[in-house]
Amino acid sequence: MDNNAQDPMVPQLYEVTRTIRETHDSFSLHLKSKGDSDIPEFGPGQFNMLYAFGVGEVPISISGRAEKSGNLIHTIRNVGSVTSALNDLKKGHTLGLRGPFGTSWPIEACKKQDVVIIAGGIGLAPLRPAIYALLKQRDQFGEIAILYGVRQPKDLLFTKEFETWRGKYGIQVKVTVDSADREWKGNVGVVTTLIPRVSFDPTHTVAMICGPEIMMKFSILALKQSGMSEKNIFITMERNMKCAVGFCGHCQFGPAFICKDGPVFAYNKIKPFFETRDL
Repeated sequence: MDNNAQDPMVPQLYEVTRTIRETHDSFSLHLKSKGDSDIPEFGPGQFNMLYAFGVGEVPISISGRAEKSGNLIHTIRNVGSVTSALNDLKKGHTLGLRGPFGTSWPIEACKKQDVVIIAGGIGLAPLRPAIYALLKQRDQFGEIAILYGVRQPKDLLFTKEFETWRGKYGIQVKVTVDSADREWKGNVGVVTTLIPRVSFDPTHTVAMICGPEIMMKFSILALKQSGMSEKNIFITMERNMKCAVGFCGHCQFGPAFICKDGPVFAYNKIKPFFETRDL
């Protein structure tokens, strides 16, 4: 055993360098290592375990790396005691971090293919590193479409980036809301209604989906109806992860453990379990 290897169960200390209020119930933390080591490299789609001292630990996908500072970015929805404690952190505060863990979005498999990205709500955050990876090598891919759905306009993430994605990189970006307010001028309806509005060749397309499971289920169905193969549809599952290394068994999903065999899966590999209710 390598005596210098980092124990994956021991959190490393990270400092909050910036906090950003993204929406009424979500926020981003920019983090830098407080130790001597550099921030570890991560693959788009991987996650870290963030530890709020005295409260607990929660798995959070990495939503990016700040270009100028190199800081890790995690975008978090405030939905429980741990995320509430993370929400209270300010610049200069410290948290514990373990990771990165899990599988990545299949960027290499997308080369010379069209790409369809479907996100629901906070699900755009785990997909943002994949979007950055595609943009970095834009000429390696065909059509790229980003379809994003939220409940209400106030739930939209990263809206300032949409025009850059559209204008500078020629990405098809379509946004919809379930319920509009008076100021909303865009699409209204579920995210699957956007699929016929974008251009892609279903026989040469890779899809990446992240959002509520019911949204992913109907997105998969709509993509299959368009002619896509199940093996080219990838989803991320982030449920019940506690240890992140496959020890505790909380995230067992059929024969797989989401934390180490996922969270990104090819749909055809987990189809029997994804379609089983209450699993």
